[in-house]
Amino acid sequence: MNSTRSRLAALIMSLPLLAACGSAAGTSLEVPASSPEASAPASPGPAAVQRGVVYCTDAGVALTMDIYHPSQVGRTPTPAVLYVHGGGWEHGDSSLGGVNALIARTLTQRGILVAAVNYRLAPQYPWPAQIDDVKCAVRYLRASAQQYGIDPSEIGAWGGSAGGHLVSMLGTAGPTAGFDTGQYLQRSSSLQAVVDLFGPADLTAGGWGPQATSVVQQVFGLTPGQDNSALAHASPVTYIQPNDPPFVIFHGTADTVVPPSQSRELATRLQAAGVPVTLVMVQNAGHGFAPIGGPISPTLQEITRTTADFFTQHLKR
Repeated sequence: MNSTRSRLAALIMSLPLLAACGSAAGTSLEVPASSPEASAPASPGPAAVQRGVVYCTDAGVALTMDIYHPSQVGRTPTPAVLYVHGGGWEHGDSSLGGVNALIARTLTQRGILVAAVNYRLAPQYPWPAQIDDVKCAVRYLRASAQQYGIDPSEIGAWGGSAGGHLVSMLGTAGPTAGFDTGQYLQRSSSLQAVVDLFGPADLTAGGWGPQATSVVQQVFGLTPGQDNSALAHASPVTYIQPNDPPFVIFHGTADTVVPPSQSRELATRLQAAGVPVTLVMVQNAGHGFAPIGGPISPTLQEITRTTADFFTQHLKR
């Protein structure tokens, strides 16, 4: 056990100690694999799951989330963590699989509610529909805090790829960014902790491959790598402030979809602003932590443990 912890600790480096990684070209941004108090269903007992809960309605679309209640309740109210799926902003849904299922199960076992959210997908709903929706999901959780037994002052989020981009936007883009629209505007969409798994952070930076470039063009209407105000407006790095929540960022060193330089830049800028941040470069890992050339390190189990420990530390005070 001590050797495992030592190895993991060595992989979780402060920014000055990070080994340099070259940026990679991309092929796809898709990762494989009325009042809420009145309208939300009654909160069931521990370990129950509520599927298809409508959290907001926008442009006539009922937006839904799946709510996983804690299997162990250490105290009430409980913290809550939002899961935002990837899929190039164009695909995917709230279903849990792979490391995300491990993270959700571990969090609920530790007494933390998990809300896995759906959002409107591009190109039918172009940007910024996606960030508008997930911000509304956070506001809904706060407006429904009594209903679900959660602490509205302790909400975090994690997501991978496009989901990592969206949770990073939740963590950095405040009300003045203009993405808080629709329902429950009397509530805040701010977060207290963020875990970003290999998400885009600066759409104005280069290093994107042709297919990833095509996806960004379809969603945002612009080619990534341009010094463009609209791309900057959709980039988490644009909004970083010293009072942003703490971050943990994971990125595979062999990711050929989202360049590893994206996470390095995000971590560097957060650190420069004085925001607590840990960057973990996952060795031998491609996009979605697919192993390339050997077993990934840290392992999925270690990534899960680090993520759960981070939320436990920052949300269960």
